[in-house]
Amino acid sequence: MSEPLTQLKTGGQFLVEPITQAQVYSREDFTEEHTDIYNMVMEFDRDRILAQKEEIEKYNPELAKSLIKEMGELGLLGIDIPEEYGGVDLDKVTTAIVAEALVHSPSFSVTWAVQTGIGALPIVWFGTKAQKEKYLPKIVSGEILCAYGLTEPSNGSDAVAVKTTAELSKDGKHYILNGEKIFITNGAWSEVYTVFAQVDGDKFSAFLVDRDTEGFSIGAEEKKLGMKGSSTTPLIFQNAKVPVENLLYEVGKGATIAFNCLNIGRFKLGASGVGGSKMVISGTAEYAKERRAFGQSISHFDAIIKKIANMTIRTFAADSITYRTIGLLQNEINQLDKSDPDYYIKHGKTMEKFAIETSMVKVYGSDTSHYVIDEGLQILGGYGFLEEYPLAAAYRDDRINQIWEGTNEINRQIITGFIMKKALMEELPVREAIKEISAFMSNSQLKLKDNTLAEECQAIETAKRLALFLFNEALCRFGQDLKHEQQLTEILADIFMDIYSAESTVVRARKIMAGNSPESTVVDIAKVFTMEMANRIMGQVHIALGAIYDGTPSPLVDREISEFENRMRLKTNVVGLKRNIAQYVFNNNSYPY
Repeated sequence: MSEPLTQLKTGGQFLVEPITQAQVYSREDFTEEHTDIYNMVMEFDRDRILAQKEEIEKYNPELAKSLIKEMGELGLLGIDIPEEYGGVDLDKVTTAIVAEALVHSPSFSVTWAVQTGIGALPIVWFGTKAQKEKYLPKIVSGEILCAYGLTEPSNGSDAVAVKTTAELSKDGKHYILNGEKIFITNGAWSEVYTVFAQVDGDKFSAFLVDRDTEGFSIGAEEKKLGMKGSSTTPLIFQNAKVPVENLLYEVGKGATIAFNCLNIGRFKLGASGVGGSKMVISGTAEYAKERRAFGQSISHFDAIIKKIANMTIRTFAADSITYRTIGLLQNEINQLDKSDPDYYIKHGKTMEKFAIETSMVKVYGSDTSHYVIDEGLQILGGYGFLEEYPLAAAYRDDRINQIWEGTNEINRQIITGFIMKKALMEELPVREAIKEISAFMSNSQLKLKDNTLAEECQAIETAKRLALFLFNEALCRFGQDLKHEQQLTEILADIFMDIYSAESTVVRARKIMAGNSPESTVVDIAKVFTMEMANRIMGQVHIALGAIYDGTPSPLVDREISEFENRMRLKTNVVGLKRNIAQYVFNNNSYPY
């Protein structure tokens, strides 16, 4: 399998590392095996999922389980599972490829995603040999489904504040669990559940709970806005007797399990959003070419052209940050020694290293798919609102993506919070980078191998310094209490995310242009994204400074901001380039990348 390479060694380093050193892994780096798997899953999704989508959405447990078994036969349930337990142990790129390719039934996709992600990975990474031998072969084959029980009626995104209790029995043979979990995907269909509870009142821990556990029951199916073909239920524990050997990892180590597994779920959700967005763009572009109004195809209308271009630009950026992040994760995993007895524990803990980027993928991917579906529905007009057309269901199904795997609000707090933590702990050389801002603004020019998107690279590097300047001003004003200024930390998160997305887009576009199949439209995409990124950031900076200085920044700060703005200003014909981009999509009859 491929080994994505990067200079980055820790999350957030894109802020302090020059764009000239960024080596962005992207789909252009897929191996032949990656491409074969992508095509195989696309074929399976079309022939087996799309062909039965209507029946899946009626909530058909037996059909969903049989399709999961078919995926097991294809090896698509064991991508992240060691061969000794029946898996195929492929790379994280393959995991994302499958998530991206399963597009036609979000209900089925989420069933698969939990089975292979937060359902199985706690056992893969933190289970004992006996636990792995008992559960993993059956998970790989699809003989049993699995689920993940974290959320409770009163804790939502505050994951570690669970109230479910686990008390060791007097004979020391069982943990007695009491409490309730809600919103559990695969809840009614699973045979084993990873469940989180407090031992001795404050030791956040995880347990493997079998379906037939005494004192454990499953609540009724929830009636949902979307994802109607999936199972979502409460889990109820009333003196449930869980054998002590079903403790997962160690007492008090539940947070390590919970958060690292969620990081994987976040990048898979981003990849799924990318796949769905591409499908919507392709279908909407085809409709726009066929639909006529005022004597011509609506694909000739500039307002429609703008929408198709915006959808394409955002999707290209989401694709770019998704696979860049997966490249970072895979590169880190490649450094581990597989012969180390703690290999899989270290594998799991690796996910935390890039929690900033996985949260960005989740937020930007889900926001993008929401935007693309909304615009696609608008292009279809009244037809988009009808159930017989696909976007009505897609609109409902997609809405949950901004909520689960940690709400987008929580993930924005993670982005800024982890950058703040890494800066204060000096894991990132933020202090040094801030000291060098003046020198950069005085005379620094990037040394690029070619001039492709040179002005955009310079604007991104300036944006990094502006983000660090603003971050420093916020820290000086609020100190560690900055974490409580959520409106401000959301602004910072959006700025960091915009920079990461722009850099990923530009570096990927430069790579495509330097490769064997250059395509100038990617340059247009990168130009538009970077200019609009600069405009968004400047607007956000002024709002943030108003909060930091109570509306009156000093004349010195105003002058410095003006200097940043002058260096970030790009003279780009955004309207003209969007026409080029949309025409390229129409000419290809689909999303082209």
